Amino acid sequence: MDTKADEAPEGTRRDFLYYATAGAGVVVTGAAMWPLVDQMNPSADVRALLSIQVDISGVEPGTQLTVMWQGKPVFIRNRTPAEIEAALAEEVADLPDPFARNANLPADAPAVDANRVVPDQEALLVQIGVCTHLGCVPLGDGAGDFGGWFCPCHGSHYDAAGRIRRGPAPENLHIPPYALAEDGTLTIG
Repeated sequence: MDTKADEAPEGTRRDFLYYATAGAGVVVTGAAMWPLVDQMNPSADVRALLSIQVDISGVEPGTQLTVMWQGKPVFIRNRTPAEIEAALAEEVADLPDPFARNANLPADAPAVDANRVVPDQEALLVQIGVCTHLGCVPLGDGAGDFGGWFCPCHGSHYDAAGRIRRGPAPENLHIPPYALAEDGTLTIG
């Protein structure tokens, strides 16, 4: 008599039931948890604001276009030759904030005019229009003592390159990530 052939492996059916129950439990738990995890994703309106496209071909020298990006105003200024000359004349050593604050450059890039404007477009300046002191929106069109922007709430003065010159603001106006296409379309974000 062959004892091995008569002997059925013990627990085979029981082990199958344990594994099947555990597998079903994992699937049910995953299905129950998915809505909780998925609700933490950004909503469609937030995803839509991650980047915007703006046609800036019509912005004349000496004018500024203000658009909203991620709930913040973005100033797009086409500077005049006089504004460019004034911005180029400033020494970085004389500035309260020596860093460019440009998301397109390394964090330690100096605040020279070339690091604040659109590359190869020295007249175009794109910056977030939020005062770095308490989040107010500065006035533009040559406001303030330095021909740039002025925050009337607390008296911060910015020059024609958006660099802080006087007042309580600790940093230059920040520059968002952007790309300029040849057809004059600016993509922010």
